[in-house]
Amino acid sequence: MHMSEPRPPKKSETLEIRIPFPTKQAFMAHCRAEGRSASQELRGFIDQRLETSTPVRSNHRLHQIMAGALIAAAVGAAAAPALAQATWMTTFENLDTNSDGVLTRAEFAR
Repeated sequence: MHMSEPRPPKKSETLEIRIPFPTKQAFMAHCRAEGRSASQELRGFIDQRLETSTPVRSNHRLHQIMAGALIAAAVGAAAAPALAQATWMTTFENLDTNSDGVLTRAEFAR
């Protein structure tokens, strides 16, 4: 960054939501698999939604679920990383109903 470039805004605000524990666990597993923090995923999701002028109707409910999961996971990850790591694999296995090692949209939404 050059001296003439403005600094990005400071990340000082927080957002808290409540989601089921298994949803949080599955999201944390997803973030680890992608090599990104939950905060990065949430900020990216929020930025993308704000940039989109027309929502995609067919995925609207999935986006709502993902937004909730992303935000709660980021909050939970900051508050209790050891807890999030302890049972994520069991939760993932419970959500992966066909045991193929991949969560489909239907499995994640369940």
